Amino acid sequence: MRPQRASTMHPTPWLAAGFLAMLGTTGLQAQEVVDLPAEDRAISADFEVVFRIGSAGAEAEWEQFTSIGHLGFDGAGNLRMLDAPGPEPGTRIVVVDAAGRLVDEFGRHGDGPGEFGMPMSMVVWPDGATLVEDIMRMGYHVFDPAGDFDRLVREELGRNMRPARTGSRALLGSSWDDPAGGRRPIIRYDLSSDEVNSRPLVDAWMPRSTNEGRVDGATEVEDLVSSEWGFEPELLLDALPSGAIAFSDSSAYAIKVTDPSGEVSRVIRRSIQPMPVTEAIRRAERERRLEATRNRPVTGSGEPNPAALAMINSFLAAQEAEVESMRFFPEVPVIESLRATWEGTLWVQRSTEPGAGEPGPIDLITPDGRYIGTIPRGRLAMPDAFGPDGLVAFIEKDEFDVPVITVRRIPAAIR
Repeated sequence: MRPQRASTMHPTPWLAAGFLAMLGTTGLQAQEVVDLPAEDRAISADFEVVFRIGSAGAEAEWEQFTSIGHLGFDGAGNLRMLDAPGPEPGTRIVVVDAAGRLVDEFGRHGDGPGEFGMPMSMVVWPDGATLVEDIMRMGYHVFDPAGDFDRLVREELGRNMRPARTGSRALLGSSWDDPAGGRRPIIRYDLSSDEVNSRPLVDAWMPRSTNEGRVDGATEVEDLVSSEWGFEPELLLDALPSGAIAFSDSSAYAIKVTDPSGEVSRVIRRSIQPMPVTEAIRRAERERRLEATRNRPVTGSGEPNPAALAMINSFLAAQEAEVESMRFFPEVPVIESLRATWEGTLWVQRSTEPGAGEPGPIDLITPDGRYIGTIPRGRLAMPDAFGPDGLVAFIEKDEFDVPVITVRRIPAAIR
């Protein structure tokens, strides 16, 4: 799949190495290559505000959010929000309709069936069923469309999970490890029965091995902390209405689009070069990560016991040591984020200079490679959730650092 990048991208030696590695293993499929225009065509980001809820001044008790990190729309335009302050009371899922009115609240902190320990992420299916990852329960809570607890799934699922557009209880996600020897498989998970069925759909490129082995003399806690790499190309993906997948797996501007079976049928490119990582960029990124590690709050109800506190401190110390010795890839990936609307339009957010305090430009592209235009830099953050009829939701904060949820509507012409 990587060979298609070579003709117009003038790859650096690192990208060329990836090209040669993939050439011998993938073979050349019959893939359409689409080169987008080099110049941006500006699109207005002045989208209609449908509703805004939350803030420190919210009068309704249900609207007083603590920490919203994940949300998702169902097919009726209802928005589900995971309000999860950590491993402590107050965790819940709040449901509002397409006008921002309260529909339901469900889920709570506790030890019983369907009660949360420490929820980390949430996926909402079109019919309203909801899956919540809970690391303290070592599984995933599944709630039916009415918000009633269905079951706890113990099998490990993937990361960066998205609801598949085909199949009532299907998910797409990338593997946590490197089972394919230099590849990152994108996997389809079927949760429609008690047993989870998983099937690899397509292998994305792996920029480095994640199976680096145990370091001699490392403690158990240190062994849990992964190596720190700066500007490693993420595997970005989203599901399309046809059952196809769009994904990006390198530093280049190259978006691969599969057919519903997982075969890559199209590569969408743009002649934008990755930014070289200078010593100043490396130094600033290392300092940024060290500050984030040192200032990370330890949440929980009450004081942790001495053994737990010792483990937490050991983990944070190991993480800080990894950051201090972190390694870097030679380029900043061009693509920072990749999402798809319910109608199938790709939203491709490009990176800015590391440390810049504003969102990068967002290219809007149809799945067949037609360039619609670009939302200019600094005008709009990537939406945190896309919904039907052009709805998009953003997680924001007010002046008191309290969550505010803003829902806008994308004009029909650019959905």
